[in-house]
Amino acid sequence: MANVLKTIRTGDDYIESLRGRDLKVYLFGELVKEPVDHPMIRPSINAVAETYDLAVREEALASADSSITGLKVNRFLHIAESAEDLVLQNKMQRKLGQNTGTCFQRCVGMDALNSLHSTTFEIDEKHGTDYHKRFLEFVKMVQKENLVIGGAMTDPKGDRSKGPSEQDDPDLFTRIVDTDEKGVYVSGAKAHQTGCINSHWIILMPTIRLTEADKDWAIVGAIPADAKGVTYIYGRQSCDTRSMEEGDIDDGNAKFGGQEALIILDRVFIPWDKIFMHGEYEFASMLVERFTCYHRRSYVCKTGLGDVLIGAAATIADYNGIPKVSHIKDKIIEMTHLNETIFAAGIASSHQGHKMKSGVYLNDDMLAQVCKHNVTRFPYEISRLAQDIAGGLVVTLPSEKDFRHPEAGPLLKKYLAGRKGVDVENRMRILRLIENMTLGRNAVGYLTESMHGAGSPQAQRIQIQRQMQVGYKKNLAKNLAGITNDVEEPKESSEYFKRVFKTKDSVL
Repeated sequence: MANVLKTIRTGDDYIESLRGRDLKVYLFGELVKEPVDHPMIRPSINAVAETYDLAVREEALASADSSITGLKVNRFLHIAESAEDLVLQNKMQRKLGQNTGTCFQRCVGMDALNSLHSTTFEIDEKHGTDYHKRFLEFVKMVQKENLVIGGAMTDPKGDRSKGPSEQDDPDLFTRIVDTDEKGVYVSGAKAHQTGCINSHWIILMPTIRLTEADKDWAIVGAIPADAKGVTYIYGRQSCDTRSMEEGDIDDGNAKFGGQEALIILDRVFIPWDKIFMHGEYEFASMLVERFTCYHRRSYVCKTGLGDVLIGAAATIADYNGIPKVSHIKDKIIEMTHLNETIFAAGIASSHQGHKMKSGVYLNDDMLAQVCKHNVTRFPYEISRLAQDIAGGLVVTLPSEKDFRHPEAGPLLKKYLAGRKGVDVENRMRILRLIENMTLGRNAVGYLTESMHGAGSPQAQRIQIQRQMQVGYKKNLAKNLAGITNDVEEPKESSEYFKRVFKTKDSVL
């Protein structure tokens, strides 16, 4: 990491810190010489840079006072010390969604740090290890240098009916292949890795519950993004090559974009001081469940994108001369209702945060599942309504080159006119933004990521089913109905309702 500054402060500092790292990145079958300057990659870097600039402009929202270093640190690197910290994470995420209209790529790292804080503490408690101390030293380093942390949890998985030790190819889950007195060597891959090329460090984590036979796959460790043996193969996105064309109208959102890549790990070395789990397979499920609890609630970021899309739909309605038509107003109301429903569940989950043994706060799990389950549905309906309001031109609009052409351009300005007084180019730009968010490059972050990120819909339904406490609710009904000879002993955990009815004097 040759160019990392001692302390990164601004977005420009961050962009400069990524230069000269000699990453091995494949894109379109070729090695990328300098990712920072590649027109397809740069919009995703700009989105991360905004996380730094927001912390400068709105310090109270995007920064926090760390008890670990005594410094004011970027909130993405902060260990949550109260429910209010969790709430402010959500508010920051919504603001960044509004500012970028895309995935800003740092939520996975933030949620990985917070889930590891409690998990390493509890591994040490059982096994007498020193993972938590190592982890805190790592946090001190990244807070002091203000670095971007990527969290890598998702493995390729191979045959989904088999666990890691049962696969024909053991590398389909990231695993330990060798150890020596200095550390551990790992091989495998991590799929769908958001912002990995734009990170300074990447934390490797298990992706599923493990058994004793899977001990070699029970590894958590931090590696520099430019570590020897790491190869990145860049993921395609719909309409991604538009960023390599002249002009900026057809991009829809020319400045900001997301990023995913496949990370290949070939005997990547991790020193012992950067190892936070090594064979403690029984804690893999704890880590996964705590991470997904944080991360499913983190999907309130999509409400910031929803705000942008609602604004775009309202703008095109105005440009088309129909902002006051009743069904248009009703559709924008429905879009807003769905968007705020996502936010309500996520921020309620944070408000019901509770303190773990290590001192970190964890948000409410049930409401986190509800938040993410809403996200698997509502952005699709918001997008459908935006396309409905925009009209067919959102997918039949000619190119910017035609608009700039001396003969075709004047024809487009004549026949693509909307309400009197509206600049035709502005109308084209807002249509391209709607296309970008619902069909194009940033539909990856707004739609498909909303479906599969942090677990697909069934994963949330399983967690909701585990916590819905039907036995408890049946007894409530039987009591009011006067049934006294058929009362059940509830088998489910009552932790959710303990949090619901908690007062300041309650002890959980």
